[in-house]
Amino acid sequence: MPSISLTRLRLCSWRFLPGFVPLTLRSARQAERAPGFLDGAVLGEPARLTFWTLTAWTDEATMRAYMLSGVHRAAMPRLLDWCDEAAVARWEAAEAALPGWAEADRRLRELGRPSKVRHPSPAHAGLRHAPPSLTRGARLRPRG
Repeated sequence: MPSISLTRLRLCSWRFLPGFVPLTLRSARQAERAPGFLDGAVLGEPARLTFWTLTAWTDEATMRAYMLSGVHRAAMPRLLDWCDEAAVARWEAAEAALPGWAEADRRLRELGRPSKVRHPSPAHAGLRHAPPSLTRGARLRPRG
């Protein structure tokens, strides 16, 4: 059964953007080439310094293998200092089709959990973020 992974990250400051963007692009390329990657989408809200990822994997094991390897693994510790809001949600789906961003946000609020950050915003722990602005999204496709 496919596994869906959703992340939402909000940077604390514009000063982290030059480090964040290249790691994000390299992580996206890593996902597209990862075994078990089925489909994906990214959404950037630059005015809010907020970035979303939504990916479908053949199963939880392939998603975890990606998450704990390569560029993605190297980037994760930096988010402790770079982000004041971070959250993740995962669920199994009947098919690999990704939900829309409004549905993804609903699932994040229902199934998600905040990730550890060193300087959380007041909205962080309760997942009380603004709904996603649907202006700057892109698809990720398997390239393996």
